[in-house]
Amino acid sequence: MVKGRKKNSPALHGFLKRIYELGAKGAKIISPSDVETGDWVRWKCQFGCGGYGSSLMCPPYTPKPEETRRMLRRYKRAILFESGSRETKEIAGKMEREIFLSGFYQALGLGAGPCRLCRSCSFEDGCRHPDDARPSMEACGIDVFATVRKHGFTINVLKSYKAPQHYFGLVLIE
Repeated sequence: MVKGRKKNSPALHGFLKRIYELGAKGAKIISPSDVETGDWVRWKCQFGCGGYGSSLMCPPYTPKPEETRRMLRRYKRAILFESGSRETKEIAGKMEREIFLSGFYQALGLGAGPCRLCRSCSFEDGCRHPDDARPSMEACGIDVFATVRKHGFTINVLKSYKAPQHYFGLVLIE
């Protein structure tokens, strides 16, 4: 945490306002210790998502759940947010940058779903869009359903592609 800043400083509330301006439908300041992880989550990516292995932002290239748990312990605050479409990674990346520039140098954003920045990932040469590409929470072993429900957001298993979808992102702040 930046010296002299309190847990829920005015800066954090300003970040909430900004995240809404970027298109979030809902957002809350949370403790990263309330983020649920599970070893099974990456298995769902591997055995249920066509994006598995398709980019450097998806498993098996992303941090394993144990690494994510260790990393979450280093943070004091986070913003959990909901967006109405696939813009979640874009919002997470923009907020990470703005929060970083305001003095929270450890800011880190995570989005939802597989990376869609390139038609094919440049595995050999590294990411072509490192400023914009962000892994999804689930790619890092975060149990999105349990985490967002714990904080009062609505999320359900979709039974149809026509059902309203809820996308969530997380921005970690030291």
